[in-house]
Amino acid sequence: MSVRIDRWEALRRYTDARIALGRTGCSVPTAQLLAFNLAHAQARDAVNEPLDVAALSDEMQQLGLTSVHVRSQASSREIYLSRPDLGRVLDDDSAARLAGLTPDQGTRSDVVFVVADGLSSKAAMHAAPLLRETIARLDGWRIGPAVVATQARVALGDGIGALLGARIVVMLIGERPGLSSPASLGAYVTFDPAPGRNDAQRNCISNIRPEGLKPDVAAYKLAWLLRAAMTRRITGVGLKDDSGSLLEQAASSPSLRKEAD
Repeated sequence: MSVRIDRWEALRRYTDARIALGRTGCSVPTAQLLAFNLAHAQARDAVNEPLDVAALSDEMQQLGLTSVHVRSQASSREIYLSRPDLGRVLDDDSAARLAGLTPDQGTRSDVVFVVADGLSSKAAMHAAPLLRETIARLDGWRIGPAVVATQARVALGDGIGALLGARIVVMLIGERPGLSSPASLGAYVTFDPAPGRNDAQRNCISNIRPEGLKPDVAAYKLAWLLRAAMTRRITGVGLKDDSGSLLEQAASSPSLRKEAD
């Protein structure tokens, strides 16, 4: 039986979404079915594959950041997936380790970056390129140790930031994998982190990956949010991300590029 071509097929060059797949009888073509099954397997692997803590710690050290590994109270992947609440709280050993690193009040960090597995450990591959570009835009900032977190949910960063005395915490975490994006990184920015913060008190940059929001563009937005948060002393619904208009101006006018940075 021949494949019936979809008239929207030309649009597939513009998106990874599964559109215009064609038909074979009452089903999709075999090639498209196999591609779907592969994408589904890659998404499952992204959820279950453990984070390579050693490799990630090495990458942080290459950026000049001291790294420390922490865990949530979810002691296994199975518990992590069934008990999201445990992924939001540090285990006792990790909390004690961070408490021992807490600086004096006068030397507290402006920002602490946390790199976590979340729902896609593969997404951590984008953390180092993002941080390299972001840190280059933060002249004069006191940057705390890089924290590598496993079995982590977004809110785990609140306790980490509080224990390290950070003014701002940035949680870089693997997002829920999709069938076209198994390794997408999200960045969550929280001013004055403390246990009990909610999502309305954070700003989020999502879909950070070469095929989505490229790390250099994401770094521009992240640095903008960090500077704005420090100036206005707030994140979340009270802090609107206006970086996009400046980025567009910088892209069209090289003379404005330095100002946008």
